[in-house]
Amino acid sequence: MTDLSALPIQQSLDVAPPLLPATVLRNDAQAIAAAHELAALIRPTAATRDRDRQLPWSEIEQFTRSGLGSICVPHSYGGPQVSFVTVAKVFAILSAADPAVGQIPQNHFGILNSLIGSASDAQKKVLFESVLNGARIGNGGPERGTKNTLDVKTRLTANGDHFLLNGRKFYSTGALFAHWVAVKAINDDGKQVLVFVPRGTPGLHIIDDWSGFGQRTTASGSVLLENVRVSADLVIENWKLGQSPNIQGAVSQLIQAAIDAGIAREAIDDSIRFVRERSRPWIEANVERASDDLYVIADIGKLKLELHAAEALLHKAGRVLDEIAASPIDAQSAARASIVVAEAKVLTTDIALQASEKLFELSGSRATLAEFNLDRHWRNARVHTLHDPVRWKVHAVGAWHLNGTLPARHSWI
Repeated sequence: MTDLSALPIQQSLDVAPPLLPATVLRNDAQAIAAAHELAALIRPTAATRDRDRQLPWSEIEQFTRSGLGSICVPHSYGGPQVSFVTVAKVFAILSAADPAVGQIPQNHFGILNSLIGSASDAQKKVLFESVLNGARIGNGGPERGTKNTLDVKTRLTANGDHFLLNGRKFYSTGALFAHWVAVKAINDDGKQVLVFVPRGTPGLHIIDDWSGFGQRTTASGSVLLENVRVSADLVIENWKLGQSPNIQGAVSQLIQAAIDAGIAREAIDDSIRFVRERSRPWIEANVERASDDLYVIADIGKLKLELHAAEALLHKAGRVLDEIAASPIDAQSAARASIVVAEAKVLTTDIALQASEKLFELSGSRATLAEFNLDRHWRNARVHTLHDPVRWKVHAVGAWHLNGTLPARHSWI
């Protein structure tokens, strides 16, 4: 295993992090093994990093070195193109160890998938090759002060033989750690494009102003763009994704659900460890150990059942995406992909919140002490599950099964 302390730490927010050599994983088994190895490295210090808000520079560099960043690069561009089942497993494994390390590359993966249906062959070659060589992609999509998350005010304007990019982004997960910042903007024709800006480009500023009480070390803050000069070959016609059925939104949501599943699993495992090792039994239970309390046993059993149900739906969703991606996608298959992932997302959201809350009821007041930092599980679950309202997932599932209504076509379903 690599000594994380030996890896370089990024110092400047506006300078690109070093491009480190990355392993190229060749199959699903290697990807899952690499995820388990990285999880074993990052888990022991996750609570401390959360408590002290220590950004996981070394951990993300090791993520890149491991080759996990390129597991979705298509075979035709030299990548392993692992299954969506494996992608979900990788994110769940990493997020159980540290959900910040799980969330930081989530947009990297979502953007890689979107390139398949929107980028030119030349653009794919450049960007996929850079990822195989260790480049990370950060997010410059959502904005504050807009009508909704689909409303984009950032503008890309023609200026001679190049373009100028101006705007301000927030919730820019991964941007601080990235080599490319992928920015959603509106071009002169009023269409949405995705602009790849190399870190270090003049006028691009990453601001570490994320203050959320959960997912504290994701650095999901602001990206400021001031007359950023952009080459035409780095402008992706992202609007094309909306012209035909696709699974781009379902893939993004699959990763979100996997992160929540990982949070839930670790919260339950921490509950079990605390009850076994530290909790005192309630006096009326008439038992020597808290782990022999019949009500505690029943609650742990229920949590495990609900976790396993959520994980089963997550696995099913990955398998369905693999099936759909292997054939031409039409409106019905794209809708089916969104619905099966939405079903998984409902259960992973529920169990992440329930498990992280139930931890304290089962473990007792001692579990609330700052030295254990067990509240991070609830804080992380509460913040991460706010990405998109699960109540609308339930509505979409009901409308599909009851009336055959196709879900909307965007990144949140």
